[in-house]
Amino acid sequence: MNNTLSGINRRTVISGIALALASTHIGQGWAADAWPTKTVRIIVPFAPGGGADSSARVLAEVLAPKLGQSVIVENKPGAGSAIGVMAAAQSKDGHTLLMGSNSMVINPVLNPAIAYDVARDFDAVGMVSAQPLVLVVPASSKITSYAELVAEAKAKPGTVTAGNSGNGTLAHLTAELFAVETKTSITSVPYKGESALLPDLIGGLVSCGFLNLPSVITHIKSGRLRALAVSSPTPVVELPNVPTLRSLGQPSLEVQGWAALVAPKGTIPKDGLARLEALLAQALATDTVKTRFAAMSLQPVARSRDDTAQYLKAEAARWQQVIKARGIKADS
Repeated sequence: MNNTLSGINRRTVISGIALALASTHIGQGWAADAWPTKTVRIIVPFAPGGGADSSARVLAEVLAPKLGQSVIVENKPGAGSAIGVMAAAQSKDGHTLLMGSNSMVINPVLNPAIAYDVARDFDAVGMVSAQPLVLVVPASSKITSYAELVAEAKAKPGTVTAGNSGNGTLAHLTAELFAVETKTSITSVPYKGESALLPDLIGGLVSCGFLNLPSVITHIKSGRLRALAVSSPTPVVELPNVPTLRSLGQPSLEVQGWAALVAPKGTIPKDGLARLEALLAQALATDTVKTRFAAMSLQPVARSRDDTAQYLKAEAARWQQVIKARGIKADS
């Protein structure tokens, strides 16, 4: 009798342990799917339009049904994106993301008064998109190639003017990087945005500029601007005959406008971040996203969370060197 009862008790205990373990695994499965529990907000630190904003809006549509919650885009422009980035860094609701861009890593280097630190304050989710810059000159310019531009800058130090969309912008820093890498002297001319710069560039009042592809492609095709090179790793579909800077012997000038998805540090559970990472990679591989990105001259870029974190760190270090070498200061 005792042996029988002992056997029953052992079976009961074993069954109980098995049930408990099964319940634990089920609970873990539910926990992995628990995030998000409400609407997800993607902060874009710019006004509507542009690569980061466009990327965010496409992804919001694609990710919402996969996450089972609404995904909204909230634009918070100002201070060269610092206002939106700070707002995201300070958000603790656990359902806020940030569509970061180059300025996210540039601003703290350019202006020590900016309080956020990308590595300290954000968890990477993944890269999203990239957009090349195009080195252009006025159609009336006597300069017809990259080599001629370098020769002109060396022969007449300071006389080559590079227009940009504002102090500390990617267009500005790329022109300064050009001066460092080619050991030339150029004069940077800041404007309040590309729309203000373009008339003077087309009119020949400035010598050149490293500008976003979408803003110059129409002017290149109409013959008002001449493209000398593109900054992407491979030739641009819209400009198949324009060489890459890498092919011209300047791989260090491979600069692109990028967008990356990040979350305020520690606000989204690890399972939630892993789920986001996987869904983002899946979305970027779809024909829907590829087609819509291509229409905006954007290239989908998939990277893991770890690779993205390393990339952001490398970008910050890269621009810190340029800013220090060229003595660039933030606007007062």
